[in-house]
Amino acid sequence: MHWAVTDSTRPPPDPLLVTIADYVTGPTEFAADAYSTARNCLIDTIGCGLLALRFPECTKLLGPIVPGATFPGGARVPGTSLELDPVQAAFNIGCMIRWLDFNDTWLAAEWGHPSDNLGGILAVADYLCRREAGAFTMRDVLAAMIQAHEIQGVLALKNSFNRVGLDHVLLVKVASAAVVTRLLGGTRDQIIDALSQAWVDGQSLRTYRHAPNTGSRKSWAAGDATSRAVRLALITLKGEMGMPSALTARQWGFQDVLFGGKPVELERPLGCYVMENILFKISFPAEFHAQTAVEAAVALYPKVAGRLDQIREIKVWTHESAMRIICKTGPLNNPADRDHCLQYMIAIGLLHGDLAAEHYESAFHHADARIDTLRSLMVIQEDPQYTRDYLDPSRRSIANALQIIFKDGSTTDRVAVEYPIGHRRRRGEGIPLLERKFLSNLRTRFPEKQVQQIADLSLDQDRLERTGVDQWMRLLVIN
Repeated sequence: MHWAVTDSTRPPPDPLLVTIADYVTGPTEFAADAYSTARNCLIDTIGCGLLALRFPECTKLLGPIVPGATFPGGARVPGTSLELDPVQAAFNIGCMIRWLDFNDTWLAAEWGHPSDNLGGILAVADYLCRREAGAFTMRDVLAAMIQAHEIQGVLALKNSFNRVGLDHVLLVKVASAAVVTRLLGGTRDQIIDALSQAWVDGQSLRTYRHAPNTGSRKSWAAGDATSRAVRLALITLKGEMGMPSALTARQWGFQDVLFGGKPVELERPLGCYVMENILFKISFPAEFHAQTAVEAAVALYPKVAGRLDQIREIKVWTHESAMRIICKTGPLNNPADRDHCLQYMIAIGLLHGDLAAEHYESAFHHADARIDTLRSLMVIQEDPQYTRDYLDPSRRSIANALQIIFKDGSTTDRVAVEYPIGHRRRRGEGIPLLERKFLSNLRTRFPEKQVQQIADLSLDQDRLERTGVDQWMRLLVIN
């Protein structure tokens, strides 16, 4: 192989790094709707983490990375008595909130869950506030969430990392690195350096999200990414140099090595678009491409509950992304396998008229042979219009439709649901249910008096924004 002589002159930073750094260091005054949605995102995300504490497979991963390595006065982990260094606290919080696949979602060329960034944001903000009272208010946390959502979400609009086998948590690492470096006091140049570290860092492969390797790593991968971002930020603030052409360097940069030579681009200017349009998982802890399918199955439940043994075929119309990532046959080996199986989630909806986290557990699955029987009757097909509407910026639907055909030839209506209840187009219907979900999740961890204290503050936009991060976190711990 012939190697060309390389010019060692260090170039100016890649424009994408500069654009993100300028955005993060710019004004953090966003639209009122963005702050309101960020507060709803905050309470929903924390609630999802609290609910996950009921599952031993999650809690076994929490705590210090080395047993006994306590950090008094460190960042706190909601729903526990843990105090940890901010890197490990970010992992703990990120692991909790992602465990049940019940937090917010963003769907575009790339998928993801921007609230995963809260692990790093909350850990760093609480850690700093415990050293300097009043260093950050909850409004600062909401602004940081808006920025992290925007960076991750706008990068996802045009750039499909999944198509080259990379997992979307690389965007959590990038967004968290930018925002937490600012929270830690980093300059514009240091944010550029930290971002370059995030892009050249080893990136996760999606294989842990897909058969035959689907497993629980998909539930802690985002916690790992946001905590890694905190570590990279701290290293940068010690004076570690960055790599200005981390993305664009010929042969050795991210774009040539991992992205097929394509440029990583921003489809729109950075503002607060993503937070204002974020998708909430309100009704079901299910991979988001299946939310409307489960809703359709629940709607059909009264019509099939007494006729399950009479079903000949279950027709399902869906969009290309669902076909590609959650349509699977064969044995389902663990909860992570089941909550990424379109057929399994539909079957539970038809059998029980609901879908809860407990329905993914192995004991539940193995005790009911009807689940796999219904899976075997499903015929999944892409509806091209659903795929077009999924990608259309003016629609952004996540449509699914179901129809049941019985052995006697009779059928149900075709039940189609275009937008899940957590979509912006259904905000008025969804937010009261989201608040109810938050209260329910609080009650899985705290006594009623503490539930009411947390809810009274967290549901009041003005009061919450004025509250110090350390004061809010104090309400969420177990002494």
